Amino acid sequence: MPEIDTPYSTESDAAAGKTVDPDEISKFAAMAQEWWDPTGKFKPLHKLNPVRVAYIREKLCAHFHRDPEAEQPLAGLRILDIGCGGGLLSEPLARMGAAMTSIDASARNIQIARLHAEESGLDIAFRHCTSADMLEKEERFDAVLSMEIIEHVADIESFSTECAELVRPGGLQFGSTLNRNTKSWLMAIIGAEYLLRWVPKGTHEWNKFLRPSEYVDLMRRNGLIPQDLCGIVYNPMLDRWFRDEADLDVNYMLVAEKPE
Repeated sequence: MPEIDTPYSTESDAAAGKTVDPDEISKFAAMAQEWWDPTGKFKPLHKLNPVRVAYIREKLCAHFHRDPEAEQPLAGLRILDIGCGGGLLSEPLARMGAAMTSIDASARNIQIARLHAEESGLDIAFRHCTSADMLEKEERFDAVLSMEIIEHVADIESFSTECAELVRPGGLQFGSTLNRNTKSWLMAIIGAEYLLRWVPKGTHEWNKFLRPSEYVDLMRRNGLIPQDLCGIVYNPMLDRWFRDEADLDVNYMLVAEKPE
């Protein structure tokens, strides 16, 4: 296994950051070996990924005046993937030409992600660190991704501020999470974890979900201008996820711009 560039020596060291929840890191580290198994514990993310990738490509191409049909429409764009896990989102964006920096607070996730990317012939800068560590390096990016991660951090306010600061002026921040309402509790907790067993029990904490208005407000307070908000819905007959501009009841995505 190649050596990982990391400011931490152990998993417990990684959990020392203000926004990092040690229990959440341990939870996903325990499942790290299954990241690239499309029928395993991360099956829902594999199903969801095409919708996320298409949304990010569309918004980046429109914002930076790129041809979405080009072989590498994101060539030259520097993108930071926060909480990258096994690299499920980082890899397709790298194939589109993006210069990816992908970080995670779990060393095991980074090891799995780097190994898989190398086997796939992709050059991705994987780092075992947090968003706070990236700020100390004074790096800024054309786009910052915080997809399915904000509901797992210890300090949402600090984390959202760090994400916004990592976006360069004129750049974009993307986010996705789950709404906090009765429907999301029934579908994401009772349905997905207990009945369908799509994910292990305890993967999510309903009280950490964010209403869309709360996420938009966080972005605005950090100096960003929200540009788009849309839902993601699951069709059980087709066993596929689809974008739905109106249905924000459970899963949703958003994007905001940092003014020049």
